[in-house]
Amino acid sequence: MLRRAFLSLLAGAALLAPSIATASPALVFEPYNGTVFYSEEPDAPWFPASLTKLMTAYVAFHAMRNGEVTPETKVICSKHASTQAPTKLGLAVGGSIDLDTALKVLIVKSANDVAVMVAETVGGSEEAFVQRMNEAAKRLGMTRTHFANPNGLPDERQVTSARDLGRLARALIIEFPEHAEIFAQTHVQVGKKSLRTHNGLLVSFPGADGMKTGFICDSGFNIVVSATRDGRKLVAVVLGEPSTRTRNARAAQLLENGFKRYFWKSLFGTNLDGLAVKASASEGPAHLREVICGGPPKKKRRKRAVRKSSVTPERLGLGDDVPAFKVAWPYAATLSSTAN
Repeated sequence: MLRRAFLSLLAGAALLAPSIATASPALVFEPYNGTVFYSEEPDAPWFPASLTKLMTAYVAFHAMRNGEVTPETKVICSKHASTQAPTKLGLAVGGSIDLDTALKVLIVKSANDVAVMVAETVGGSEEAFVQRMNEAAKRLGMTRTHFANPNGLPDERQVTSARDLGRLARALIIEFPEHAEIFAQTHVQVGKKSLRTHNGLLVSFPGADGMKTGFICDSGFNIVVSATRDGRKLVAVVLGEPSTRTRNARAAQLLENGFKRYFWKSLFGTNLDGLAVKASASEGPAHLREVICGGPPKKKRRKRAVRKSSVTPERLGLGDDVPAFKVAWPYAATLSSTAN
């Protein structure tokens, strides 16, 4: 009887397995005990894009807890911060907001200039702050991760994996529950500006309550998203999707399936540290620019043309969740090319 019951559960779980065929990294897990419900290429090296800002927030939270800064600490826009590529808040050099607001803008708007402002305020310099980021990654066991900047703009040295992002998400949820609302906000008000989140699942997926999206041309569309139903919490990590539509659809399906088979996986699932390593540390991250954004950015022949153009392929490849133009994917005809 027990054997038949077990085989029935196994067959049911197989029927509920995710049906979206993809080779991109993905992970679904329970954050409090680390139980993994589904994984695909969890150790494949990947550019984190603006998922980097999860670590920027984590380091800032620690600095507040240690008394180095407070939510009221002024975060000033330096000349270096003002030169960051979009997405950005766009303060003038010398302008400021308090740290509490800065962290909300960091997560909700994914502002690259604000990430540098937070880094310079908390760390004294961007370089010193990035060192803290890497020290925190090492402490959390993020063995496939290295940070080179606090915002996730393109840098060949800035690499992570789905498993490492899962470890970071766990740390944020467990260590800093008092800041959970930042990741759940759908908009933030800064003066007369009302800034909306890029994370559409916070509105469309029942139970979604965090965390962050990310995009550069080389990474594709990434997300770490949490959801809670009936007191049960799950986190999904999805990397390298060709559009926000497919990214959100895949993350939603993975979470939905996770909640459906929660009991079975809670009994028989492994944990984040127990997953078999499936990618070599010597492998480099995928470069998806050609399929996501249509190849390398074209060089401008005349300076005048650069001044006149407000939207270029280079800008589209640098910002977080900006429109992906010329999506060239096997099923591109069915996809939306606009990020939300």
